[in-house]
Amino acid sequence: MSDDYQMDGFSQMDDDRTVAMPPVGDASPMTMGEDAIALSCDEEKPRNTKLPWIITLSVIGALLVLAVAGLFTARWYFSDKAAPGVTLGQISVAGQNRDRLTDTVTRAIADSTLTVADPDGQEIKASLEELGVSVDVDATVDALLNAKTDGDATGVRALLSDFARLNPFSKADIGLSAEYDEYTANTFLTDRFVADDQQAVPSSIAYDAGSQAFTVTEGKVGRAPQLDAVNKAVANAIKAPGTGASVKIDYSDVDMPIGVDAANQAAADANQRLNNKIVLTNERDRNFELSNDTVASWVKPTGDVQNGTLTLSYDEQAIKDYLAAELPKQLNQEKTDQTDIIDDNGNVLLTRVDGVDGVAVKNTDTTAAKVLEALEAGNGGLITAEFDVTPFETKQEKATMRIVVDKSSQTATVYNNNQLVRTFPVCTGTFYIYLKYAVQDMRGYNEDGSKYLSPGVKWVGYFNGGEGFHTADWNYYGIQVGDPAHYGSHGCVNMYEADAKWIYDNCPEGTIVQVVGSTPSGPVR
Repeated sequence: MSDDYQMDGFSQMDDDRTVAMPPVGDASPMTMGEDAIALSCDEEKPRNTKLPWIITLSVIGALLVLAVAGLFTARWYFSDKAAPGVTLGQISVAGQNRDRLTDTVTRAIADSTLTVADPDGQEIKASLEELGVSVDVDATVDALLNAKTDGDATGVRALLSDFARLNPFSKADIGLSAEYDEYTANTFLTDRFVADDQQAVPSSIAYDAGSQAFTVTEGKVGRAPQLDAVNKAVANAIKAPGTGASVKIDYSDVDMPIGVDAANQAAADANQRLNNKIVLTNERDRNFELSNDTVASWVKPTGDVQNGTLTLSYDEQAIKDYLAAELPKQLNQEKTDQTDIIDDNGNVLLTRVDGVDGVAVKNTDTTAAKVLEALEAGNGGLITAEFDVTPFETKQEKATMRIVVDKSSQTATVYNNNQLVRTFPVCTGTFYIYLKYAVQDMRGYNEDGSKYLSPGVKWVGYFNGGEGFHTADWNYYGIQVGDPAHYGSHGCVNMYEADAKWIYDNCPEGTIVQVVGSTPSGPVR
């Protein structure tokens, strides 16, 4: 062993520095200079056992906050859009708003074309509309927007419902909101595949404007396509639109699909609706009756070729549109205040202007529903429209003009507020002028019972039934001498034309007329 190493340790001479190492297996502490530190192998620093749980719970809490925030964000984003997992047939519509959904539905309808072929090799393409499918696009869009929604939920339940709605793993497959008229499909396919002289034609009804009635066209036996495969394909297209399909049809020899008896019954039912008149009223001064042409335009005969029936339905929207436009024109009325003519004591002598309440029709769809109900029941009758009323007011005007007809002197004297205005010679009870005509043909009976006619009589003012002031150019002599016994009228007051015109121009309706004196036996002038 060299001088560099010893058995109980070793010393390495390096730069005159000596490092002393303990002997192997020595249990005494390591000594490094005077400030040696002693460590025991059996002693360890204590560990924090709660730390992992704190970290885990913090992470979970953060994730929950993010999840709640994400839920509310998703609720806001999808509030006016289709929810995740919603499909139209096989078309995903998640996240689409109403406008985009409308485009998607319209496009899906167009893409759902059926290719129909027969055993003879004829082939056509038919749209859903051509086959009698009526799609309510708005209703379909509403169904897509409301899919997976619990509209009655509130509070916590509503929150859970929203969570379920936004769950992408929850699916909702929505079809078209549509109606299928098999009669239309049969007619369309028959026209395309079967020659006219081979077609089995159903009996039908149609409105004839000339006779103002529905008439029957008798059908005939013939050849017709079998619709089972088409019906199935149409049902699939309604349930899952957006994809075309191919269909093969066969033919069968058939009786007329709808018989004459069924058509006659349908025509009778339709004509009952025309004969039982529906009259609309505002319960004031105006009524109007629905015409046959109008009612007939609302009648929709619908045939069921499978059952051989022909039934009636009614175009509700057309009824609403018509009444919305027509009711105000027919039943609205302007308010007109009443004008009464009174005497000095306040007694009403006559009503010069009749009062009319103002009427404004409202809620025309409610009236349309009543009309539809009457048509479905086959009943006519009076239907009151809904309206607002503005009552008329009554005004009074005092009669200031007065005419005294004196039979004894054969004169007519005019007073205004009891001041004499003019006196006229006439050829002839308290009455008032209630009606005036500038020109009138006067008819009546002579004392012997024969009829008389005086055409073109001018400046007529009636004051007692058929009695009145008027021009009598045929009786100027009688007026001149004042002799009603020999030249008198049939009860009226005969006047010169200028005098009659003055009365007409200056004495309004409501002028009081007093007849005094007795008829003389001869001339008084």
